[in-house]
Amino acid sequence: MTNQEIPTCRWGILTAGLISSWFVSDLVSPRNDAKANHIIHAIGASSVKKGQDFVDKFMSNVEKKPVLYGTYEELYNDPEIDCIYIGSPHGLHYRDCMAAINAGKNVLCEKAFTINAKEARSVFEAAKAKGVYVAEAMWLRHRPMIAEIRKQLYEDKVIGEVTRTNCDFHAHWDLDALPETSRLKNIELGAGTLLDIGIYSLTWAITTLDPSTPAAGGAKAAAQSDIGSEKPKIMATQSFNGKVEVGTSAILHYPSSGRQGVITSTGTSARGGSHIFGTIEGTDGFIELEGNAPSHPTAFIVYPRWSEGAKPEGKRYEWSLKPRQGFQFEADNTALDLQAGRKESSIMPWSETIHVMEIMDEIRRQGGTKYPQDE
Repeated sequence: MTNQEIPTCRWGILTAGLISSWFVSDLVSPRNDAKANHIIHAIGASSVKKGQDFVDKFMSNVEKKPVLYGTYEELYNDPEIDCIYIGSPHGLHYRDCMAAINAGKNVLCEKAFTINAKEARSVFEAAKAKGVYVAEAMWLRHRPMIAEIRKQLYEDKVIGEVTRTNCDFHAHWDLDALPETSRLKNIELGAGTLLDIGIYSLTWAITTLDPSTPAAGGAKAAAQSDIGSEKPKIMATQSFNGKVEVGTSAILHYPSSGRQGVITSTGTSARGGSHIFGTIEGTDGFIELEGNAPSHPTAFIVYPRWSEGAKPEGKRYEWSLKPRQGFQFEADNTALDLQAGRKESSIMPWSETIHVMEIMDEIRRQGGTKYPQDE
């Protein structure tokens, strides 16, 4: 990590799967708004061939190719890496985070950060003891769109007092056609909709209903993280295909304000991508959230209060990031955190990751989802 005005971060990428391809593709795509220089220094995969196939497919435009490792241990021990991005299934995050931390590496680990809050606390304790940076890669929180919505909700109060948020993430997983080793089917890997996609619905509820929770917004987010997120009361239910949770519905109630969040996720939907995946309601209006899914928001529309007659005309805000997915923002913020000498993310501090994991632990307790890691 250099100390120039715009930092340079040399990344080690752990696993050559789908989420890693999205992260890397966003970082190697040229852009004018970069807050950091990103170098994909090395890739650790299950084999060198798999790593080479990954580079050929997703880094063909990069002049300097990364070092390829056929084991994760070689990646952990590369002294040229500033931060390791962990893109393995969340059932393996604890193992992979601990290995990277023990090697003295900074870590940005995909969501869900771990299987449960107990594992998350253990990871953070290890990071503190080792003196390294560790953060959950909840990329949704880093998006400028989130910062703008929160500004309009709690500074401009465009819909009055916020009262309710509902958000749905639906998908169709043909579990019967998948092998037992699939991350969508293997409970040891954290199979189930809540930790995979329901966490996005939960994130929309938390970030829009609780102004004290940290999210995109720079210095304000860092200041808010000292306040601490409010712990909501939870009512939840879940559905199953065998041992795999395929549907979650939960209500979050914030006692201090009376605000409520209704979050859902399902892996058995027959619908395609929805145009509207969520709404935020207030005393003087409402906001519709647009995109193919809660993980890929592209616009929001602010409407005045709808009393009777035709739907009122709203003001539309476009936030399309094509051809990128939106991973560049969390990468930039990680590089800036490292440059500043932080050990926690300014957007997703350790306390917030534990807060989210505790909520999901309670939803699973009420719904009946159990993982081997819970024992």
